Amino acid sequence: MVSEGKSAPAFTLDTDTGGTLSLKELKGRPVVLYFYPKDDTPGCTVEACEFRDAFPRFKGTKAVILGISPDSVKSHQKFKEKFDLPFTLLADPDHAIAEKYGVWQKKSMYGRSYMGIARTTFVIDKAGKVAKVFEKVKPKGHAEEVEQAVDAL
Repeated sequence: MVSEGKSAPAFTLDTDTGGTLSLKELKGRPVVLYFYPKDDTPGCTVEACEFRDAFPRFKGTKAVILGISPDSVKSHQKFKEKFDLPFTLLADPDHAIAEKYGVWQKKSMYGRSYMGIARTTFVIDKAGKVAKVFEKVKPKGHAEEVEQAVDAL
């Protein structure tokens, strides 16, 4: 897992609009990079909708919110439209970026082990360093604690 104080690993990924986005394009602005397991599932929807509802407050800090999961661009487009999400979703279908950040981990459910995304949020400062890491995120109330971390930058 990438730790606080370290440089955020660079990436360029496809966005929900069909374009691409590179982390280096956002230098000079705080970035909230939240990794989530799957579009349109209960916990991921709660988390996305909380960021949506808090979005106007993040705009005041000029912070960029980015959601990232292994889902496809098409899946992201449907999810974004269904819940009117005002921020960018990034597609990481081969989970290469999740691996770089250390959030592609062994998980287990109902006695079955599998690899998947560990719900984690990274707050990246204007210089591109990881200022705060939220591990084992509980979706309810998470946007508010991230907002406080961004305000503290």
